[in-house]
Amino acid sequence: MKRADRLRDMPPHPFARWARHVEAARGRGLDVIRLDMGNPDLPPPEEVVEALAESARQPNHHGYPGYRGLLHLRQAIAEYYHRRFDISLDPDTQVVPLIGSKEGIVNLALSYLDPGDLVLVPDPGYASYTMGAALAGAQVHRFPLRPEQGFLPDLSAIPADVAGRAVMIWLNYPNNPTGATAELGFLAEAVEFSQRHNLLLCHDAPYCDVTYDGYLAPSVLQVPGASEVAVEFNSLSKTWNMAGWRIGMAVGNAAALAALAQVKSNTDSGIFRPVQEAAVRAFSTVPEWTAARNQVYQERMGILLEGLEAAGMEASRPRATLYVWAQLPRRWTASERPSERFALALLEETGVAVAPGSFFGPAGEGYVRVSVTSPTERIREGMKRSEEFGLG
Repeated sequence: MKRADRLRDMPPHPFARWARHVEAARGRGLDVIRLDMGNPDLPPPEEVVEALAESARQPNHHGYPGYRGLLHLRQAIAEYYHRRFDISLDPDTQVVPLIGSKEGIVNLALSYLDPGDLVLVPDPGYASYTMGAALAGAQVHRFPLRPEQGFLPDLSAIPADVAGRAVMIWLNYPNNPTGATAELGFLAEAVEFSQRHNLLLCHDAPYCDVTYDGYLAPSVLQVPGASEVAVEFNSLSKTWNMAGWRIGMAVGNAAALAALAQVKSNTDSGIFRPVQEAAVRAFSTVPEWTAARNQVYQERMGILLEGLEAAGMEASRPRATLYVWAQLPRRWTASERPSERFALALLEETGVAVAPGSFFGPAGEGYVRVSVTSPTERIREGMKRSEEFGLG
């Protein structure tokens, strides 16, 4: 069967390919411990589940829900941004509910990019920034995130001719996969850079409430004038453990969001109403719930860091996200494609699944991403196996 030309140079999503290795390991009888995915193992708040059930019991809540989402959901998103970041958003023009932020990331590319356009993407970075550009026929220029710079990009190092050609730039803080954080001063620099080069600044912020040690992550929309050039993506997947519910939001620049909504109105029919009602309830969850959940993650983070160090893998303690970005043991770094070779050997010999850093771009080579989203005792067991493997 013929495939569209746009798929010709597009490889399978790296995690879709990796899932086949995981299933093969299970098929051989291995007890697989999943430390590769940012897939929360804890449930959402109980009242969110109850709100879903209550709404689903209403006989008139099962039809098409509308393209733009419920007004009171858009209002709840705007109220969250005002409460959390002191940002005022117009629920009618500056908020678009999404079927998970990944959908919005790709659909924004389809709504904003033409074939041949240039997009600036971080390396390492979330694969959907590049995949969305590829589906739109756009080209990608990767800019590096280096450990010596705290995994923040040096925007001034992007060549002037490249910045002049580009139409969009992606940033993501707190960062997946590195766990790095950015302060408001850097985001202000990014807004100025985008204004100077007439770029749409896309900031992906789904980990802004998964933070530790009192750290408070900023929004790019806190920068004065940011809404003139910026769109921010966020999600309930990580903040309220609702990954499978598929609900998120894009906020910010009204013109870009109108284009995104136009694409969405032609490709989906909105979010199931009970999920929207549950999301509204999630936005009113008391902060103590989030703090208690983050404390669980922080404990697990300590177990990961101790185990990785014992396995000969260097890593820094992150202030946010679900991940530790760990360097490979030195004896692996001289091999070809070391990240995937190491991760595959670890999986096949111990049943511990981690994400190869190369899945996030060429600059991720030499690292693996390790997640805290498995039960605590499973993480302990995973680190015990990893230590024996790393020192073997």
